[in-house]
Amino acid sequence: MSKMRQKKTQIGIVISDKMNKSRVVSVARLVCHPVFKKYYKRNSKFHVHDERNISQIGDRVEIVESRPISKTKRWVLRKVVQKAVA
Repeated sequence: MSKMRQKKTQIGIVISDKMNKSRVVSVARLVCHPVFKKYYKRNSKFHVHDERNISQIGDRVEIVESRPISKTKRWVLRKVVQKAVA
């Protein structure tokens, strides 16, 4: 029997919604410095497929990895965790 790999999930904030059915999501993570042992933030930007255009700038969203959808999109929006405060 082969074991299926669990798909990666991330939680981030939508920083761009100008494309149709696509979003840019920024995911922050903490990294430990190898010498000074101090933690600092690093941000990664992911292009995410949003089929129904339900997310907006400032929303906290959960994304999950998928097969390549386009040249840059390899993630799909799973759900909106928290709507942006207007």
